[in-house]
Amino acid sequence: MVAILWPLDARVDAALDVTRNPALKPLASWCSKIGEGWVVAVAGIFLAVLLLALHRPMPAARVFFVMLVSLLTGLVADVFRVVFGRTRPLAHVPQGFYGIWQNGHWLAGKFEFSSFPSGHAATAAGLAAAAWLVHRGWGTLCAIYALAVMWSRIALQCHHLSDVLASTVLGITMACLLKPLLLTSAEFQFGNFDRALRRK
Repeated sequence: MVAILWPLDARVDAALDVTRNPALKPLASWCSKIGEGWVVAVAGIFLAVLLLALHRPMPAARVFFVMLVSLLTGLVADVFRVVFGRTRPLAHVPQGFYGIWQNGHWLAGKFEFSSFPSGHAATAAGLAAAAWLVHRGWGTLCAIYALAVMWSRIALQCHHLSDVLASTVLGITMACLLKPLLLTSAEFQFGNFDRALRRK
């Protein structure tokens, strides 16, 4: 899917550009900000602790699982984008994949060369996919959140359409792979926490 839609990058990037739109740019910036990993971490920990305090260990475990998948997906995306070294839409060099080393210079960690895939979009997609796997209602709400984050990354010219689509594929894949590894363990551990709290 990413490869098929690759030729649409330039047209979609231009069509969604809000960098010169004073009405939409603040909204895009806000949507982008809520896609950062620290926001997901703080919200996830707060909700998990609150639900545990209310003696609802299973929902608490599921919130923790969703948060963990989201953050791990964002981390994997960050590793990939350092390795690929793809230029961002507003880069001052010809568009392409430059890797981690080019013309005698390290590109790893440079903003201009860290477009593919999008870390924000991967974090949001991982969250939405994991939420969908544990609760369809949560998943639907999180998908709306993820779409807002993805739109913002293209609208602010931080990423191409294909960066965001690759992040979506990564998020879904990570959620499916991590569910059997993490969810049962999280439910077991949160159940133990709840039983310990009830004994106090």
